[in-house]
Amino acid sequence: MPKVLISDKLSDAAVEIFRQAGVEVDFRPELGKDPAALARVIGDYDGLAIRSATKVTADLLDHAKNLRVIGRAGIGVDNVDSPAASAKGIVVMNTPFGNSITTAEHAIAMMFALARQIPAADMSTRAGKWEKNRFLGVEITGKTLGLVGAGNIGSVVASRAIGLKMKVIAYDPFLSAERAQAMGVTKVDEIEDLLEKADFVTLHLPKTEKTANLLSAERIARMKPGARLINCARGGLVDEVALAAALESGHLAGAALDVFEVEPATDSPLFNAPNVVCTPHLGAATSEAQENVALQVAEQMSAYLMVGAISNALNAPSVTAEEAPVLKPWIELCELLGGFAGQVTDNAIKEIEVEFVGDVASMNLRPLMAATTASLLLPLLGEGGVNMVSAPIKAREMGIKISETRRDAQGAFGSYIRLIVTTEKQQRAVAGTIYSDGRPCFIQIKGINLEAEPMPNMLYTTNTDMPGFIGALGTQLGALNINIATFALGRANKAGEAIALIGIDETLDAAALAAIEALPQVRQAKYLRFARYSS
Repeated sequence: MPKVLISDKLSDAAVEIFRQAGVEVDFRPELGKDPAALARVIGDYDGLAIRSATKVTADLLDHAKNLRVIGRAGIGVDNVDSPAASAKGIVVMNTPFGNSITTAEHAIAMMFALARQIPAADMSTRAGKWEKNRFLGVEITGKTLGLVGAGNIGSVVASRAIGLKMKVIAYDPFLSAERAQAMGVTKVDEIEDLLEKADFVTLHLPKTEKTANLLSAERIARMKPGARLINCARGGLVDEVALAAALESGHLAGAALDVFEVEPATDSPLFNAPNVVCTPHLGAATSEAQENVALQVAEQMSAYLMVGAISNALNAPSVTAEEAPVLKPWIELCELLGGFAGQVTDNAIKEIEVEFVGDVASMNLRPLMAATTASLLLPLLGEGGVNMVSAPIKAREMGIKISETRRDAQGAFGSYIRLIVTTEKQQRAVAGTIYSDGRPCFIQIKGINLEAEPMPNMLYTTNTDMPGFIGALGTQLGALNINIATFALGRANKAGEAIALIGIDETLDAAALAAIEALPQVRQAKYLRFARYSS
């Protein structure tokens, strides 16, 4: 009988589901706050069910000799070292849809509380004061709500706001015009346009390298005077010092935050700012949401431990035991192709087409399509925002059309996969194959042939085919102390467009990338990270 440890507070229903499925379960929520005690006992368990308090580190996993699955009751998996778990063959699951309604409702509640200064008025009244004239609020009806991020939670907020007779505008680089129309919102192309027009701004997006400090001091200054900000998404999206200054100066009329850059937030520059509503990360804190995610994670983990079924896994494909050995290298290739396309795509995706050529076309394509889609959307939605199960649903929500094509063998390679991504501005294609020893390889980008094996850190450039490019690029990388490991080149025709895919031993920051893009031959440069190959 498999054993599961619940080390955070979960609904009692989770314990019962495990037991009904034939899984032995220990409910010890105190262990989530005691890493040393958790490390001493984790070796006895096959599964670990958690929420946000338990930190699943590489060190903890070194003690987890029998652990097969980690189930996170909720969306975010920031507290799980997923690469370390993957290296040990531990499946990491989450519950991506259990608390969307609850989080969206909390954002709406925070907006009302902010508009009518309810927390401050409550405190004043309880203190025996009757300051009716002090707490002058504003109406929600007729105001413009600026939605930054229009995914699953953002779309729920939009529908509620429209029901309140608000005008909703949305900024999301990956929101298609068709999806915006279906949601009933007006899409804006630049976040500054939204900030200048919105009476209320609410954030609904993950924290990634692209979204960290999204509302910087400069962007806060661009917000409409007297506007109000709500953040129930992730801490670190907003410059908290700049926000406090904008509130003190009167540029902004108020802010409501459920998340903070450092949590638990025991101190913040916002705590003493005027007209601020703060809650301790309560977005998912309703009895319904707690029940939903508890039921989901218990059902998923039980199915995996008892019969081997995998669902909502962040690091494992949903395949049968018979298919796994054959599909594994092709799934890895699909993740690479999707990861490449996702990292170089900057506009709303309209269509994803995957061509399967040769022997791979006769395989079960569902996990391959799911792996491609999930890895493509991952750089856009952030860690925990998408997995192989939720990827088709997420794509539909974003208005993305997905199609697959099977073709007979053709060209120099007997079997390969080509991913074609169509955005509102362009179409991009990338293809790859599997060598006879099981290694994946990029073989074509933008219709230009080349052969490049993936590495953890890579530099992708488009450039003009002209003498001196290789030398100039090599010199610039040398000046940046970046060592070249591999160098693959391809071109459409002499003196025309060319590409380079370069394996490097170090990471590239924004300044280094800007220096490379400044080279006269370079049209575009992108730093690519393939976590699967990290040591």
